[in-house]
Amino acid sequence: MDRASPLPVEPRGSRRSYRREPLIHFAPVQTGDVHTVPVGRRALLVEVDDAATALALAGWAREARVGAGEIVPGAVTVLFDEVDDLALLRDVLAGWTPTADAPARECVEIAVRYDGPDLAFVAEAWGTDPAGVVERHSAVEYVAAFCGFAPGFAYLAGLADDLAVPRLDSPRARVPAGSVALAGAWCGIYPTASPGGWRILGSTDALLWDQVRDEPALLPPGTRVRFVPA
Repeated sequence: MDRASPLPVEPRGSRRSYRREPLIHFAPVQTGDVHTVPVGRRALLVEVDDAATALALAGWAREARVGAGEIVPGAVTVLFDEVDDLALLRDVLAGWTPTADAPARECVEIAVRYDGPDLAFVAEAWGTDPAGVVERHSAVEYVAAFCGFAPGFAYLAGLADDLAVPRLDSPRARVPAGSVALAGAWCGIYPTASPGGWRILGSTDALLWDQVRDEPALLPPGTRVRFVPA
């Protein structure tokens, strides 16, 4: 349940009546450096090399005010939804190059109690002790590459590939809200209690999702993140 899923999920229980457009998958199109796949009649999926490139493209597209109602970066894709003119959007995207950087956002500091049940496992995997895990994990400046799995859950990039750790063989039935965890080279914070198979390093009291805030997600894509030992 905690695998990356860059596609949004429609809310259930809506009383609004509407006609859903049939889902149609078209052949991919290569335009310059951009590889696109139209999905349905009003959506375009752009395939890129990695999460950093996806974030850069999404940030550039928002700054350029391209003709899309929603722009959703993923691990290796960017979804453009509610598009009025797919051909025009494809032409606009052809003017983007993968060297473009995502607009910088503020750095959010997250206080962490490093007392998680997988701290010893990660220490052994990293060839150090728990104190060494805390030092290495808190020394990195992470970037929220994209959100998924649950509202407010940001996939944080920045950990070196040689520090990647495997998920649990069998996911836990319940991971407490605020758990700071690793899976592969990703870092994430569980916004609510839920099942999950990530390796838990500790916990935080930070509120990851709050609908009364102007921006409900504490860590939207592009946000820089620092973990501070509590």
